Amino acid sequence: MRLVYDDEAIYINAFCYEVSSDSVLHELSTRDNEANADLFGVFFDTYNDDINAFGFFVTAAGTQIDARYSSEGQDFDWNAVWLSAVNITANGWAVEMKIPYSALRFSAKEEQTWGFNALRKIRRLREMSFWNPVLPTINALVRQFGHVTGLKKIKPPLRLSITPYVAGIINNYPYNQPGIDNTTYNASGGLDLKYGISDGFTLDMTLVPDFSQVQSDNQVLNLSPFEVQFQERRPFFTEGTELFNKGGLFYSRRVGGQPLLYYDVYGQTNADEKIIKNPGQANLYNATKLSGRTSSNLGVGLFNAISGDTYATAQDTLGNTRKILSSPLTNYNIVVLDQALKNNSFVTLINTNVTRDGHFYDANVTGAGFDLNNKTNTYGIGGFGRMSQRFFPDSTKPYRGYSADLNFGKRGGNFLWSVFGSLNTDKYNPNDLGIQFMNNNVDMGMEIAYNIYKPFWKLNNSFNEWSVIYQRMYNPDVFANFGISGNHVTTFSKRFLTVGIRYGIEPIITYDYYEPRIFGRFYTFPTNYRGGGFISSDYRKKVALDISVNHRVFNENKRQETDLYIAPRWRVNNKLSFIFESYIQEKLDDIGFVNYDYSSDSITFGRRHVQTVSNTLSGVYKFTNKMSLSIRGRHYWSKAYYHGYYHLENNGYLSSNSYGGNHNVNFNAFNIDLVFFWQFAPGSELNIVWKNAVLKRENTIINDYYQNIESSINSPQNNTISLKVLYYLDYVMVKKALSKKGKRN
Repeated sequence: MRLVYDDEAIYINAFCYEVSSDSVLHELSTRDNEANADLFGVFFDTYNDDINAFGFFVTAAGTQIDARYSSEGQDFDWNAVWLSAVNITANGWAVEMKIPYSALRFSAKEEQTWGFNALRKIRRLREMSFWNPVLPTINALVRQFGHVTGLKKIKPPLRLSITPYVAGIINNYPYNQPGIDNTTYNASGGLDLKYGISDGFTLDMTLVPDFSQVQSDNQVLNLSPFEVQFQERRPFFTEGTELFNKGGLFYSRRVGGQPLLYYDVYGQTNADEKIIKNPGQANLYNATKLSGRTSSNLGVGLFNAISGDTYATAQDTLGNTRKILSSPLTNYNIVVLDQALKNNSFVTLINTNVTRDGHFYDANVTGAGFDLNNKTNTYGIGGFGRMSQRFFPDSTKPYRGYSADLNFGKRGGNFLWSVFGSLNTDKYNPNDLGIQFMNNNVDMGMEIAYNIYKPFWKLNNSFNEWSVIYQRMYNPDVFANFGISGNHVTTFSKRFLTVGIRYGIEPIITYDYYEPRIFGRFYTFPTNYRGGGFISSDYRKKVALDISVNHRVFNENKRQETDLYIAPRWRVNNKLSFIFESYIQEKLDDIGFVNYDYSSDSITFGRRHVQTVSNTLSGVYKFTNKMSLSIRGRHYWSKAYYHGYYHLENNGYLSSNSYGGNHNVNFNAFNIDLVFFWQFAPGSELNIVWKNAVLKRENTIINDYYQNIESSINSPQNNTISLKVLYYLDYVMVKKALSKKGKRN
């Protein structure tokens, strides 16, 4: 390996020796995906602070992978613009990399020392090697880097780039109603801007963003008291957000997400009206990120986004329409200060704020935390405290709540342990810009782990963990839950078969204060035990298989839960591959909330049979490492058949109820995403996407699975075809090109 540099970039040249070219695995893959291929990469800790770093990797098929490293872990959603090339020869493979200074952040010192490491993965051996040794028993990757010294007279360039885009969208939904066109057309444009304000700080901005091409969400039937958390796939909100994730106070799907009054608009219609249009996402105007670190390792992050007024449309029997406000003009704001300390430690202060226009409440959350490690990174202590406030226009006092957590333990070595505790008051609510499933609880517990990282006997490694958790309610201060669980995972050396087992028990009657949906009420939860395991075969083979099964038994009637996951994958060749995922879950005699009668202060529960079947087929054909065609089809069916209703008594037990309502649910979600991707120049892309979506919820149970598929296909379908072209323009590259053109002239 050789490393050289000039005024423009860092250049890496490396040769990875092998016994023959056939030993070099080189499956093509999409960006940031290793697939079944050898890999080489380098890391740069440009401020030499032992915490923050950049990683650049190339597979033997030429696919680029890049990542940011911080105290929050690794972020592979971060993408930079850089160049690479590979060549497979008779005795190995060669790789070249050009990493422009515009892809990095570093100081303007005359002479610099950077943390540095290099990585090679030999896929056929499942082997990973570092230039400077990295021990898995030490919980600090960046701290184990070596150094590259004597970097002289390199200057941070003017980091200015814009990525304008144009997009066209055709959407068809069969409203089949007078005055409503089933097909709509939309053309839009906008841009992303990245500007290096100084050597350590970067401003990122997206104006009039278009996220119509991100993968469809996995919609599910949700019978629980908690909301469904969806994965963030919008590039602007996944790249370089590690600072804003401190303390778990930022759930980016809130920004431009479901309107605040999405469900309330149905209660605002007149007797002769119905809702004919109700956007599921608020109109996002722009979003801005400013982040970086000072020379004293103080990280500073500023985030701001604005979403506009969003309206639902109601129509009466005469065809007249009117708008109903579902979300007001809203400003989202985050401020973060994060001081990096020695030994991979830090202290953090963060504030999030949501301000809404008009007669709507505002929200604010402030948090402070720390994480401290000893010199060898063997022992550590960490904690975070938070205060949430909601400001209602008709009240002079904020609705205020608090949260805190603390942990201490042994973090390095083969034997690990930690003790932890957390508290969330009954009024703590960060969900205007964050996500928290449970409040009003006090948790404490202990985790013990013993891991073997080196091969022994017939095993490659072994990871073993046991945990105990004890939970009380905060208000009232009463016992809620107690559980013991274990988890064991090991990989065999010969065939690289990974197996795992997991188990748990709740040996005493516990109390669920969340399922009744009414403050202070609880459901007496029966004792239960569970067990399960999984098998994952060697992904180096053309055909591989993942199987997972879990079973839970309750000491109540015939109540039990079983789920099975099977996922075969087939690599046809180095360009074409498929993955099929099938998930089946069955809950017998499941107990859950049905409704609450305000007039009689009565809570009704139901005994139900819940069955879920989900099948997903994903396939991708890679023309080159910069061009691919992928398809993903998913059908999800879940039914809940109620065969008994009960009254929830004040002691948490159930008594017979003559309730005669029908709360059966038959839910289908069907999606197809077909995506053509072409990176036609560094940082520049062409995307063509077709989306097909069906959501159907009814009270009539259809027991036959294939009839549910047929019903979904025959239901009104939302079809969208979109084309988006974005072009990357970098100031240094443009200036260089214009300079060459001027010299020729």
